[in-house]
Amino acid sequence: MNSKEKFIRYADLLREWSQRMNLVAPSTLADIETRHFADSAQLAEILPKDVSVIDFGSGAGFPGVVLAILGWNVTCIESIGKKALFLNELKKSLALDNLIIYHGRVEDFLPAFFIKNKEKAGKFYSGFVITARAFAPLIKILDYVRDINCRLFLLKGREIEKEIDVAKRKYKFDYQLVPSKTGDGFIIIVDYKH
Repeated sequence: MNSKEKFIRYADLLREWSQRMNLVAPSTLADIETRHFADSAQLAEILPKDVSVIDFGSGAGFPGVVLAILGWNVTCIESIGKKALFLNELKKSLALDNLIIYHGRVEDFLPAFFIKNKEKAGKFYSGFVITARAFAPLIKILDYVRDINCRLFLLKGREIEKEIDVAKRKYKFDYQLVPSKTGDGFIIIVDYKH
């Protein structure tokens, strides 16, 4: 199955599962390709090729599963059981060997990840990036990563400037805003060092 076929199958599964559970807003099911796939895929144009991705709050797989289809090694973190089941179904149905599903909370995953990868922790900044879409305000995401050096690639709405102002009161970080190609939001790239 090539990537085009995987996206067709992904859309079919999303429509099918959305009849049983709330994976995405029902109004977006008519335009999955733009609203979800293209929106997530725009990260592929700016993500380094040689990094692994940790996707916070993956939900229906955006952007994590999209990035896995496009070739990145991705760990999707999802705390809601039904959504984790859907992600596991995608992994199996799309034959995504480069995708790991972690059913649990971000705050539980990160400490376990760093204990397991203690010798790599110093390389975390260059070896991994964190992504998220419709997950949490910027300050909450920074609360989760406050003890590590990392790079964040976050798909955000048009209110991102307010989120930056709030986060700057508590954290020091460099950032770059890239206008979204699929809506009126932004991609914010955050370089954070604790």
